Amino acid sequence: MEARIEKIKQQLQSQGYKLTPQREATVRVLLENEEDHLSAEDVFMLVKDKAPEIGLATVYRTLELLSEMHVVEKLNFGDGVARYDLRTDSSKHHHHHLICVQCGAMDEIKEDWLLPLEERLEQEYGFTVLDHRLDFQGICHRCNANNDKTNE
Repeated sequence: MEARIEKIKQQLQSQGYKLTPQREATVRVLLENEEDHLSAEDVFMLVKDKAPEIGLATVYRTLELLSEMHVVEKLNFGDGVARYDLRTDSSKHHHHHLICVQCGAMDEIKEDWLLPLEERLEQEYGFTVLDHRLDFQGICHRCNANNDKTNE
């Protein structure tokens, strides 16, 4: 975790920003909850435990700054709530999401199944894909299992 914080600190410094204690607390919360897609309010509630003096506006500004710097990705899954996801160095592209329209659950597809399509776009259209995002909306396996039980 410390190595990732140091890398983010360097990214901020290269753009003329500092890793203030409030920003560091926000980054730590994102790192500790990397598997979740936290809203700004979620981040705020968790940061408040580490830095009680921090305000919601500071968390919003920090998340927006990190988003502009491509440290986090701001996601919108159609529910009107922006969520934030840390970008990783290891993946060229972002992962994909399965979003349940019944319960709101979100599962991730970590593999990049679109690489063959990207290669085809390059070959046939001379188009270089820099990034992409794919979200599937449907009914998750948990709701399908519950639906099957209620239909029996």
